[in-house]
Amino acid sequence: MNYGLRHIKAELGLLTLLFIVSNGLGSCSSKGNNSGTLNNSETIKVKAFSSSPMDTVTFGAGCFWCVEAVFQRLKGVQSVKSGYSGGSVKNPSYKEVCNGTTGHAEVCQVVYNKEEISFEELLEVFWKTHDPTTLNRQGNDFGTQYRSVIFYHSEEQKTIAEKYKNKLNEVKAYENPVITEITAFTNFYPAEDYHQNYFNANGSEPYCKFVIQPKLEKFEKVFKDKIKH
Repeated sequence: MNYGLRHIKAELGLLTLLFIVSNGLGSCSSKGNNSGTLNNSETIKVKAFSSSPMDTVTFGAGCFWCVEAVFQRLKGVQSVKSGYSGGSVKNPSYKEVCNGTTGHAEVCQVVYNKEEISFEELLEVFWKTHDPTTLNRQGNDFGTQYRSVIFYHSEEQKTIAEKYKNKLNEVKAYENPVITEITAFTNFYPAEDYHQNYFNANGSEPYCKFVIQPKLEKFEKVFKDKIKH
């Protein structure tokens, strides 16, 4: 897909943020109370940057099991790895991160092909599949480790993410302001092996059946044209 078409689709994608309300994609554990409508003329206009086809971004949007399951299903995404970023403790364990004392967020590091999916499209999925208006909380999961955060890997990503966030707040896409943290990537520590590919390996577990599966079903309806087959 060439840049022009991808950019147009990314702009149009913002106009469907209304789906957050009707499809309940706001959080891992419970439906968010987001609201907001956009006029057809209200779109994001940012300059895209091109370099190597492959790029990386690190997202935190609550439980990394949910985030991983979502981004694994997107066309153009090569790999998704769950882990910890943004803290001061080296090689933290899951237990340490859950204590909320390391400063790390549960994140997924996403490697993607920019010729197949744009950064704007990834941001659209990121913001639609969790509640970016709640501080350090997603549904029943609360603590700084569950904060909404984008760890950008380049100045290009920073510029696009900040403009997108500002536009969401400018047009009041949500009932409350988007408070997603946008900060430079500094570290990533892979989570323990049992956290990797979690939903695909543990689909029959209660959390997967009652939290992740319904979230994925709604996600796949909204983004059916972007799902791998």
